[in-house]
Amino acid sequence: MNRPIALLIIDPQNDFCDLPEAWRGFDPVRNALAAPALPVSGAHADMLRLASLIEQGGAGLSSIVVTLDSHQRYDIAHPTFWQTGAGEAVSPFTAITAAQVRAGSYAPRDPAALPRTLAYLDALEQAGRYTLMVWPVHCEIGSWGHNVHPAVKAAYNRWEDQRLGVVQKIIKGTNPWTEHYSAMQAEVPDATDPDTQLNRDLIAQLDESDLIVIAGEASSHCVKATTEHLAQYLPSRQLGKLLLVSDAMSPVAGFEAQAQAFLDDMQRQGARGATCAEVLPLLQANA
Repeated sequence: MNRPIALLIIDPQNDFCDLPEAWRGFDPVRNALAAPALPVSGAHADMLRLASLIEQGGAGLSSIVVTLDSHQRYDIAHPTFWQTGAGEAVSPFTAITAAQVRAGSYAPRDPAALPRTLAYLDALEQAGRYTLMVWPVHCEIGSWGHNVHPAVKAAYNRWEDQRLGVVQKIIKGTNPWTEHYSAMQAEVPDATDPDTQLNRDLIAQLDESDLIVIAGEASSHCVKATTEHLAQYLPSRQLGKLLLVSDAMSPVAGFEAQAQAFLDDMQRQGARGATCAEVLPLLQANA
């Protein structure tokens, strides 16, 4: 191998993939096929292309890192946490601000959680990156939806078998009091929880590679947030080593503009973009 090339796969999980029925598991409790909780249009095709890239070009990769969105059912960004001022359920895809909570439009179902909830919303809004979004319960730890897309897992398993190595797994999102889009740091780090703090070790590890190939879901949220933090804190400041695989990521519906703005901003900072077909020769030449 000529030079170290890392593949960073962000949240390639069933709950984010628009999987056809043949790719879904069976849920015997519901007597029905499992359904992705938060499917991103185009994600299944993204992951098939990514799996093919690993199969054909894996010999040129020195490391593979997979991040896994990993949530509790009760989470500040899930409907189970919230109710309206009238005590009714809050639907997924509802944005909630601190001002709305103070006005009584929304409230945590547990009244004792109000002070901490307001402190979180204030800190989140002050950071200016996101407004709290109530998502469907997704990537719940232990669920089918938390699992990696089967084709991607099969591809990196074969890479592990061939190299007698391990694909590194990074868990994020287990703290129910903060959103954790980025695999590098929670949106509002919890001083008592090291897992929410900036993961400088992971950033430094990735920076040891000459090229960091980035793919995953979704380009509007977790890929965006992770890459932004990586670019911000990369010790070498060599952003040209970041290579975003444009056809191995897709945005959440309704957030296409945010995804494009992210890609444009990364390009302005020096990162590059390429398709799987364009990345493949780079990997094969490095084998």
